[in-house]
Amino acid sequence: MSTFTERILARTVPIAASFGVAAAALGGCSTASHAAAATPTSSSTATSAPAAATASASASATTAPSSSGSDSAAFADLESRYHAQLGLYALDTGSGRSVAFQADNRFAFCSTVKALAAAEILHRDSDAQLAQTITYSVSDLVDYSPVTGQHVNGGMTLTAVMTAAIEVSDNTALNLMFNQLGGPAGLQSALRALNDPTTSADRTEPTVNSAVPGDVRDTSTPRALAEDLRAYVLGDTLTPQRRTLLTSWLTANTTGGPYIRAGVPAGWTVGDKTGNGDYGTRNDIAVLWPPHRAPIVIAVLSDRDGKDATSADALIADATKLALRQLG
Repeated sequence: MSTFTERILARTVPIAASFGVAAAALGGCSTASHAAAATPTSSSTATSAPAAATASASASATTAPSSSGSDSAAFADLESRYHAQLGLYALDTGSGRSVAFQADNRFAFCSTVKALAAAEILHRDSDAQLAQTITYSVSDLVDYSPVTGQHVNGGMTLTAVMTAAIEVSDNTALNLMFNQLGGPAGLQSALRALNDPTTSADRTEPTVNSAVPGDVRDTSTPRALAEDLRAYVLGDTLTPQRRTLLTSWLTANTTGGPYIRAGVPAGWTVGDKTGNGDYGTRNDIAVLWPPHRAPIVIAVLSDRDGKDATSADALIADATKLALRQLG
């Protein structure tokens, strides 16, 4: 492990705390209301689970699911109860068993893409590049930039920008990452190389969150997002040290409390990235580390019919609980 990476891992704590950002003010990805932060769903006995499970999961990261335990009627009932469209894909990387509901339907990805953008920078950039200071101006700031907004004068290291994007869902941070990647098209090209022919990355913040029904821009599917996250966090796309760094950010995420984290049993470690936008869009993608078994990857995406519709956020937690019961 390089000296730079060691320094980064040694200081990795939720960036919201290090910059003094109030938890209640932490947000998602759009001008829609942002959920209050919550403590990650992991116990003190499970903190080493990601590192312990990654080696075995990496070997199976390219194998196809062997079976599906989906009960579509139960998920359709959730859609009816919450007046929403729902898409879900969950994969047990140990058994290959999967649960899918409308897993190949398109949804606006919103801020979930921040995890993929940061992961791809970890894939392509050197330690020196991660340590470089990124400068920007007040005119570059967009809505909901609680960390980048405090550092206009001196700028931020690229690593700090990436941390803010994942742990706090800072919106300007996504645009700064896109600058590093050659724009949304640069990220999309990288995802194509990752064997994702589906995800369409087209715009920057804040228009990435418009979520207009039928518009394929800035959309993906539950299956594609889950497989992308799997490749970066559990596969061999990143070096072990970089996977550890990405995992540390995802598990320190401050915006995910009411969503997938609320749907997993006590004692599980969760690394997730949330997103929200217009049309009641509410998403969460995650890697779950249950005690004493292989990791589970899951993506839960949802939206509603009206542009100003509000999201009933318990849908994500309830869908997660149902998926885990079906996985067994």
